Amino acid sequence: MTGHTDVVVIGGGYAGVMAANRLTQRDDVTVTLINPRGTFVHRIRLHQLVGGSDDAVVDYREVLAEGARLVVDAVTRIDAAGRSVTLSSGRTLGYDYLVYAVGSGSADPRVPGAAEFAYPIADLEEAQRLRPVLDAAPASAAVTVVGAGPTGIETAAELAEQGRAVTLVCGGVLGPYLHPRGRRSVAGRLKALGVTVVDGPGTEVTAVTRDAVLLGSGRELPSAVTIWTAGFGVPDLAARSGLSTDVLGRLLTDETLTSVDDERIVAAGDSAAPSNLPLRMSCQAAMPLGARAADTVLSRIAGEQPATLNQVFAGQCISLGRRAGIFQFAHKNDTALWFHIDGRPGAKLKEFVCKGVVKHLADEAHKPGGYSLHRASGGGTRQQLLEAGRGEALAIS
Repeated sequence: MTGHTDVVVIGGGYAGVMAANRLTQRDDVTVTLINPRGTFVHRIRLHQLVGGSDDAVVDYREVLAEGARLVVDAVTRIDAAGRSVTLSSGRTLGYDYLVYAVGSGSADPRVPGAAEFAYPIADLEEAQRLRPVLDAAPASAAVTVVGAGPTGIETAAELAEQGRAVTLVCGGVLGPYLHPRGRRSVAGRLKALGVTVVDGPGTEVTAVTRDAVLLGSGRELPSAVTIWTAGFGVPDLAARSGLSTDVLGRLLTDETLTSVDDERIVAAGDSAAPSNLPLRMSCQAAMPLGARAADTVLSRIAGEQPATLNQVFAGQCISLGRRAGIFQFAHKNDTALWFHIDGRPGAKLKEFVCKGVVKHLADEAHKPGGYSLHRASGGGTRQQLLEAGRGEALAIS
């Protein structure tokens, strides 16, 4: 492809910013990043915003390349045939290539009373709405956190460390990703902080009221403030725009992250479903996916065949208040190992990761093309899963 190329990136999170920065490598490419907020949300610190120890935002000037134009607006529709996007302001922007990186947010709880009485914290505005509610509640007020993934665990620990009376409702297993050894470590730290962990059969939430949480076992937990962290959902922009998605609404792509409908549309981050085998929704996956999406676009501009996805994971890190944490190491295919680092060293490692994320984005902004973690070998597990999936599809057909 010759001449000038316009690339629009939808979404200014970890994946979108990485992609936008990387695309500025070429002088003949104009990069426009569209995001509904004028500041970058450091999402892995949102539990700290809830706890009052961080504001969870970073100025885009720190992480976005000067060559990328920021448009503060929301995309309401993608016109793939016309290669344009419509914004909520009514404007229309054309593109030669589109990077779809709209991220994820709170899933519809579909539990009676949850939407009315529980507080989700998957995005900045949700966390900001919760903060004054907690400030107004007495220190002795019962706080219930629903969901025992990283966000739920981190939020429960953050608030318990402040002396709050916190109950963590798991709806099953505490920290499903964790190795049993890591799970025991997390459970011990939560117990030391005074968190009441409700796990095992019958702990799924069946209803939320103004002052209680009801469980499948029939148990009723008093709750002055209920925080909902159970599950993520994705925006329905792709589906509304007539593009193919998976059952959750993530854009379906091939292994180069190219939409199965249109080679001019490439996806990255939580909103991408490569080969209908999406990666774990996480910052750890989002930035490499953003880099891979940018490389796919740059390869197409250069008339080259894009490389395929080659993702590697290191594990999962969880803060347990300000003075402890855990880094759960994993196999390259994102399954937990027995080895972990916990306690104060775990907290320091988690903080190192949080700062490192911003540094990776800032480094890519200052030196586009320098990021290389997406090229690390992820082993053959994904290819094996893809082959198995193809085999099952052939057997079914």
